[in-house]
Amino acid sequence: MNPNHVLLTVDAHRDLRLRTDRSPDLGDAVMTAIAMPREFRDVQRHYPILFRLDATRDAFTAYAMFGFETGENLFLDGARWDADYLPLAHDIQPFLIGGADAGGNRQVHLDLASPRIAGAAEGMRLFEPEGTPTPYLESIAEKLGQLDAGFAESADFFAALRRHDLLEPLTLEVTLNDGSTHRLVGFHVIDEDRLRTLDGVALGELHGDGHLMPIFMALASLGNIRDLVARKNKRIGHG
Repeated sequence: MNPNHVLLTVDAHRDLRLRTDRSPDLGDAVMTAIAMPREFRDVQRHYPILFRLDATRDAFTAYAMFGFETGENLFLDGARWDADYLPLAHDIQPFLIGGADAGGNRQVHLDLASPRIAGAAEGMRLFEPEGTPTPYLESIAEKLGQLDAGFAESADFFAALRRHDLLEPLTLEVTLNDGSTHRLVGFHVIDEDRLRTLDGVALGELHGDGHLMPIFMALASLGNIRDLVARKNKRIGHG
């Protein structure tokens, strides 16, 4: 289904409701979600954080990993997401950040083609009957602000990783209990050995710029690959 992005307004969407439950039909059957460095502390509690280079843009993006193959989300359990934190880029769907209005404030847009658009008697309201935002919409607006700030900060973070040569390619082959194998290719991880060789000046620069903590969080997140394998084994009945 093609997206249909529109500016969210109380006049046009006063009675609109959105489904907030989780299911493959609602767009949750995804292998990855973009993650911002500022949220790595929360992301690493549940998900491996890997990096991928977009050769066209010559730019890296960080991803929280939910599975080993396209369309696989091992955290999706019926209508429940089996983790208490969702990366912002996935959590805010079907909302997105639009351009700035005349006052310089970023606008909220909505994808009307999203399967989360609900009927009149179900889902969460976006506006109260008198036209004020509901607490749900206010929380979405706050998350959109965090996401926007995260995008702005991430360029400096990835520039620092490249400047210090701190990303290395990853090829991960996982053998499951049923004997099948899954390979993750095309991703990068923090080069821990290279990080250990940085001198005090380089480490001080990374710390001063706020990059050292997300680097450590990305490294810590790799332990979650074991949990992802366990979830996969349980899903196929060999856990």
